[in-house]
Amino acid sequence: MSYIQELADKLADDVLKSEIELDDDRFYEKVSRVLLAASPTFQEAYITSIRVRLAERRGREFLEKALKAKREGAALPDAPPDSGAGH
Repeated sequence: MSYIQELADKLADDVLKSEIELDDDRFYEKVSRVLLAASPTFQEAYITSIRVRLAERRGREFLEKALKAKREGAALPDAPPDSGAGH
């Protein structure tokens, strides 16, 4: 991992952990605009880290719902339809 990516990843982690205290689940977008004005390269690395972390969070929530449903004898949740987006 490059130095820029390491810095961006740490910032992304800190920003997402601060959402609850700030009561703003889109605060990361404001930070992104600040970074874009200062360094588009750093902003790109930061937003990539944000997207990866948010995707992991959503995937983990889905896994937890599926496991809970299975343990309770309920139907497993449906995954969202494939939008064709993503990497």
